[in-house]
Amino acid sequence: MHDVIPGSGWVSVTTRVPGTAPGRWDVTATPLAGLPEDSVKRSAPKRPGLLRGVASGRTGFGMLVDAVAPGVWAGSWSVLVLLGFVLGLVLQATVASVVGLAWPRLTAVTVLAGALGLVGAKAYYLLTHPIERRRSLRTPGMSVQGFVIVALATLTVSGLVLGMPVGAVLDATAPGLFLGMSVGRLGCLFAGCCVGRPTASRWGLWSSDRHLGVRRIPVQLMESALCASLVGFSLVALRTSAASGSGVVLVVCFSAYLVGRQLLFPLRAMARVTRHGRMVTLVIASLVLAVALVRLLWA
Repeated sequence: MHDVIPGSGWVSVTTRVPGTAPGRWDVTATPLAGLPEDSVKRSAPKRPGLLRGVASGRTGFGMLVDAVAPGVWAGSWSVLVLLGFVLGLVLQATVASVVGLAWPRLTAVTVLAGALGLVGAKAYYLLTHPIERRRSLRTPGMSVQGFVIVALATLTVSGLVLGMPVGAVLDATAPGLFLGMSVGRLGCLFAGCCVGRPTASRWGLWSSDRHLGVRRIPVQLMESALCASLVGFSLVALRTSAASGSGVVLVVCFSAYLVGRQLLFPLRAMARVTRHGRMVTLVIASLVLAVALVRLLWA
């Protein structure tokens, strides 16, 4: 454990021992106060006065054990992401008539886009997390940006091939897309991924990254709220703007989401891989948002 914040409350540490012989094990955890790194003493470290813990249990399947920790609901990410996708499909079908589209074909294309989007989410995550890529393709982790990019590209190509107006397809997808992302981010909270930095603030929320459970900045809830607000905005824009059906509603929402996401990144516990990528994305997304808003409001 490093950088424990005073006043942050109870801390839970989850340690896993891979590669052990299958069977039942008796485990003892003893708290120790380590020596400074520059110390040359070889004496036994002093115990900090905490009680040691003793427990027994059986070994388990590695990928399943990795998903278990205090405050983490195993399987919650898959359930909530799937729920968000289904709710997004329903909302997309409901608003399709606003831009003059028949929902059955649009829904079929969106299901294909969602399947390919999962592949894009995994590929984007591995590209931006080289350490995870060196471990195994089975390593958990996906990037919502990769999902959105591949899914929208699939919708665009499918619209062109099937003769559907691409702008209308994208705009009809916007509310459902961000509804699904809003629900899916709750899965991240319960599954212990995309966690925020530890904090002593009263606004912090106790959560675990499957290793360290501590009071954290609830960035998953903040991003979920951002996506929920974009659902409301896109529904209003589809009903009131003369530019709806041209694709500009999706452009406004997606660029606004990128701006909000880049602003939330510093609150995350995981450090970013690139040095300037966040600022470049923030500037480009802000410029696109400004231009698209002008187009949407003064069409």
